[in-house]
Amino acid sequence: MRLHHALDPLRCRLYAARSPIHGQGCFARVRFAAGDYIGTFEGVEVDEDGPHVLWLYAVETGVLIGRRGNNLLRWLNHSDRPNAEFDGFDLYARRTIAVDEEISIDYAAGS
Repeated sequence: MRLHHALDPLRCRLYAARSPIHGQGCFARVRFAAGDYIGTFEGVEVDEDGPHVLWLYAVETGVLIGRRGNNLLRWLNHSDRPNAEFDGFDLYARRTIAVDEEISIDYAAGS
């Protein structure tokens, strides 16, 4: 397992587990303070919606970009009171996030 973490630094900070919100969730392995960088939503660009697709407007062009997540951030669930938010495809803590707390976003915030 240590080798796996060495190859994927995001796994040192996050893990996926069963979620009380919905299905699988993304949880903090470490404490995050408000404003802390959590990680980048990585994956291939897509033109169609589907599982684990994050849609964001590119501020400079106003073009909608879809990315199908292939890392732990694909397990982010929605909350009306999210503790994290995206700036582009980079995720930041909105408030302190405790160890083992599920990380959530507002799905409508990027639209």
